[in-house]
Amino acid sequence: MKMPRQFRPLALGVVLAMATLATGYASHSWGGYHWARTSNPATIKTGDNVNADWDAYLDEAIADWNQSRVIQLAEVAGGTRPKSCRPTAGRIEACNARYGNTGWLGLAQIWISGLHITQAITKVNDTYFSTATYNTPAWRRLVMCQELAHDFGLDHQDENFNNANLGSCMDYTSDPDGPPSNEHPNAHDFEQLESIYAHLDSTTTVGQAPTGNPAAMDQIDLEGPGQWGRLVRSTNGGRTELYELDFGRGRKVFTFVIWTEESPGY
Repeated sequence: MKMPRQFRPLALGVVLAMATLATGYASHSWGGYHWARTSNPATIKTGDNVNADWDAYLDEAIADWNQSRVIQLAEVAGGTRPKSCRPTAGRIEACNARYGNTGWLGLAQIWISGLHITQAITKVNDTYFSTATYNTPAWRRLVMCQELAHDFGLDHQDENFNNANLGSCMDYTSDPDGPPSNEHPNAHDFEQLESIYAHLDSTTTVGQAPTGNPAAMDQIDLEGPGQWGRLVRSTNGGRTELYELDFGRGRKVFTFVIWTEESPGY
């Protein structure tokens, strides 16, 4: 299922976390960011705000990641409206809606205090998933699997759309069903999770409301570059960019974005 050039993949993820770019089988942690917890596995409630078109893919992604020994996602009733997809303290919210011609298929947003994730969301954009190019089981599995993983600290294994698949949903690709398929996690993803969550914390952010966050940190609109703060890095001729939004006292929002040539931001 190789895509023609005019349909090169849109940005699969906009992830609010410190980005450390990874390729192949190198470390692919988001700068060590993780959910604080006092024991493993950490059980993180994941709100279902998706419609019938996405229910099976959310269920499947949760089941995939629940093979981990350190992270368990507990699917619960959604706590937000899909279009606005606001976060809920101490958990993940997963949403789908027509978010417009943004340039991204899926988006993960993570709120950070120090090194700890305090709340997170995953959004999948039906503006693109309603088209023949992306309305396939393979694309839906890839994007949902990848965005949920960003919400608990995983980075991409590889960001080259046009090389051979690694058999992981954390690998950017033009051909998600392969072979090999990039629709599910692979062994290296689970190894990386065990590395990220190898230590325990003295406190927990799972199921807890963060303290000390300025109100603007939860209320800000993060839909585009105008709200992402300052550009701190631009590579690949502007195809990949990193933005920083600093709220002080260890509370920052980092937006890492990979643009398509057809996207508004590229």
